[in-house]
Formats: sequence, structure tokens, C-alpha cells
Amino acid sequence: MTRVLLGVSASVALYKACDLASKLTQDGDEVRCVLTRNAAKLVAPQLFEAVTGRPAATDEFGAEREGAMDHIALARWAEALVVAPATAALIGRLAHGLADDLLGTLALAIDPARVPRLVAPAMNPVMYASAPVQRNLARLVEDGWTLCEPDTGRVACEDVGPGRLAEPERLRAALRALLGS
Repeated sequence: MTRVLLGVSASVALYKACDLASKLTQDGDEVRCVLTRNAAKLVAPQLFEAVTGRPAATDEFGAEREGAMDHIALARWAEALVVAPATAALIGRLAHGLADDLLGTLALAIDPARVPRLVAPAMNPVMYASAPVQRNLARLVEDGWTLCEPDTGRVACEDVGPGRLAEPERLRAALRALLGS
């Protein structure tokens, strides 16, 4: 059993993140979800709570928080961090160490020597191929993140190419490989 933090950003592909959270929970993992504010506008955090049986977080401030330093408590709790889907905006914030929301702050608070980190992009193929996104992904890999490349196919805007969030089974396999199990 692994304690997995699942970071979820605002992409239509977040339905796959919900499926991943459910599958990991069924595998016996403990899963806590952290949604960006915009992700929480697309789907209620309660959906993730329902499939994991654990609270989902969206903000460092406000009534939902559990303590004064949720980002530190979650970082200490985690045995793995999976960010899926990772939008271009979130990838940029992570690559530049911006701690402007709970997920960004949490990512900085995680000790990469102790907790493996997996990032799975999801976006339009032209956005994915853009120089800034590719530079930011290279920086994350340089900083020790493992990249789960997106699938190629039709995306929500009906463009076709690399940019589809990897299927939950492939994300699960990438996590298991990262954990050495």
C-alpha cells in the first residue's frame, strides 16, 4: 500500500484522474487528491472524495483546510506524487517553483529524495509541442520529475496529435515502475 498524492489541474481529461484515483484505491493505495482552483470549477472535489474515501483539498486557506500548514502535512504524508492531468499552466508553475496555490506549494514541500514525482501532461497538441511547454517539461525532468508522455489521438478540441492524458492503466503502470513495484 502506497500513500499517493494526486494533483489534478483544470483539463477536460480530469475524468481520467478520477478513474486513476478509484483504481489506485481499489489496489489498496491510500489516495489524497489536491485540485487546483480551476479543476474544482470543472468537477466537485467530493467526486474524488467519494472514490478515495479521503478528503480532497483545493486551497491553502478557508474552511476546508485541515491545519495551519496543510502543504507540509500532505508533503510528509506522501510516498508518491502524481500530477495528472498537468496543464501547460501548471507545468509552467511547477517548472519555475511558483507556490501560488496549494498544489504548487505542496510540490515544493515534497522531498524528491524520498518521494518520487510523476507528471502527466494533457493539452492541445500544438500547445504540447510549443517551445515553452517543452522547455518547462525538460526542466521538470532535470529536477527529478518523471514524465509520463501523453497519448496521441483526438483531444477535446477535436485536434489530433500528442496531448491526450495517458490512460489510467498506463499512469498506474508508470507509478508502479517509479516505485519499483
